[in-house]
Amino acid sequence: MTVIRQVLILLSALFISALLDSGDAGGEIRPAPSPGFATPATGTSLPGFPGTMTDDDGRSIRMTHAAMRIISLSPNITELIFAAGAGKKLVGVSRHSNYPDAAKSIPDIGDSFSLDLERIVALQPDLLLAWRSGNARADIERLERLGLTVFATEAVTLADVPRLLRTIGRLAGTSGPAERTAKTYEEELQQIGSSYSNRPKVSVFQLVWHQPLMTVNNQHLISDVIRICGGANVFALSSSLTPVVSGENLLAADPDAIISSVLLEQEESAPAEVKAFLRQFSQLSAVRNNNVFFVHPDLIQRQTTRVLQGTRLVCEQLERVRFGRKVSPCLSLDCAE
Repeated sequence: MTVIRQVLILLSALFISALLDSGDAGGEIRPAPSPGFATPATGTSLPGFPGTMTDDDGRSIRMTHAAMRIISLSPNITELIFAAGAGKKLVGVSRHSNYPDAAKSIPDIGDSFSLDLERIVALQPDLLLAWRSGNARADIERLERLGLTVFATEAVTLADVPRLLRTIGRLAGTSGPAERTAKTYEEELQQIGSSYSNRPKVSVFQLVWHQPLMTVNNQHLISDVIRICGGANVFALSSSLTPVVSGENLLAADPDAIISSVLLEQEESAPAEVKAFLRQFSQLSAVRNNNVFFVHPDLIQRQTTRVLQGTRLVCEQLERVRFGRKVSPCLSLDCAE
């Protein structure tokens, strides 16, 4: 690192500290008078730049050049950036960005509950990629008031993942590798759909937390996983993205199968503990027939290319349910290999 760069980073840190100190008692940050620190010294000029792109929050984002210094505000976005061939442009990632291994050595900028604004500014990003439903809108607005460019993304369906790959490829100037990854993903998704989507329906309850009982509606990516496997989400029409349901609601729905993605502190014991909890619902068809299985949340909740690994696991298990065979409890990420 050159002396000039060290000085720039120090000045950026002092600048954001001054902004934070100038806020009111509620922590409000006043607009930066000159947010030039957010722009790198050089950018890559590519066809299509300068240009305007619309993010998944419906906002128009103007890009003058392909991003050179990117910060990811969510672990799933970190994975997508690597998959789109732009991993080397990452200068900061959200906490828990644990895949691929290279992500673990990139500076941590906090998580969706506590972003380290001072560190973010000091890293001099020219683009921050946010998760629309996972990052607080107030945090995105605070970052924008500091002169930073924030692009929000969201995958509601499995088909959205290659779209996000292509979007990131365009933003980062890595459209070639992003397109190759997207096409490979689409081919596998088509194969899965051809094999399972028209199979006899199996009603499914997706358990994302057990105390209280939490599930997903049809606007969540997991619901699309269930659909393509020939399943029917019993709480698809709930108004909330991740609704809390009562025991009475669950008993009334009486699903054929239960998928758990609950990950407790001790990963190996999660499936057993959740199954023990569900024994109080012994009247349920899924519990009575032992059609309760676990899929690691990284493979079914993250909006990444790895979701197809989780999808195959779900499809295989639902096929067992159709034929009355004992499901195979998946205990770890090893099940996807």
